[in-house]
Amino acid sequence: MSCREIVALLSGIIGLGAIIGATVSNEWKSTSRASSVITATWVFQGLWMNCAGNALGAVHCRQHHTIFKLDGYIQVCRGLMISAVCLGFFATACALLGMKCTKVGGNDRIKARIACCAGLQFFASGLCSLSACSLYAHRITSEFFDPMFMAQKYELGAALFIGWAGSALCILGGIVFFLSLSDGFNKSQTNTNGRRYVYHTTSYASSPGKSKNSTANGRKPPKDYSSTSLQFDKNAYV
Repeated sequence: MSCREIVALLSGIIGLGAIIGATVSNEWKSTSRASSVITATWVFQGLWMNCAGNALGAVHCRQHHTIFKLDGYIQVCRGLMISAVCLGFFATACALLGMKCTKVGGNDRIKARIACCAGLQFFASGLCSLSACSLYAHRITSEFFDPMFMAQKYELGAALFIGWAGSALCILGGIVFFLSLSDGFNKSQTNTNGRRYVYHTTSYASSPGKSKNSTANGRKPPKDYSSTSLQFDKNAYV
């Protein structure tokens, strides 16, 4: 169980790193070489900057001047990616407390709840990143295959594939942490309600050739003081 939680934590951390890398990357989309007249230069764009490069290796970037003039899908993707990063940080903290190999967090039942919370946060982080990357990719592909769109066409950038990979890892880690909830509850119920008390009794049997008061092991049986038929002599206390 601990090994599975460690694998889930590593998966979530790697996925969170990929989501952060995709968020700060400037290669969400790049110009299509097929529709570009000048193939020695190209333009690529991210959530925060527009960049242009040439064949000599020179790259020039500038930030988006204002938020209000940005397209709506870019603002939505920004919010989703920031939410994914924040949820991933909280999920990592909860996962470290909810793992059974750590000594903080309480008993198994409390740790299972914390691990479940971490799993939900990892899962939500992966969904936010997946939604943002899919929305951005849908906008690029719809413009690329639209014959009426006469402006510069773009192709999918490397940041989208990194974001999709990070989303898959976060969702996988969240599912594994969520499954630890049932295991923790079952173990807790077994420790509290599943204890069995076994009473060992010694049987005394008489064997032939021995006295009635002797047992098979040579021990005398304990006297029975529970019988109410004991007779006391009238001069017993004189």
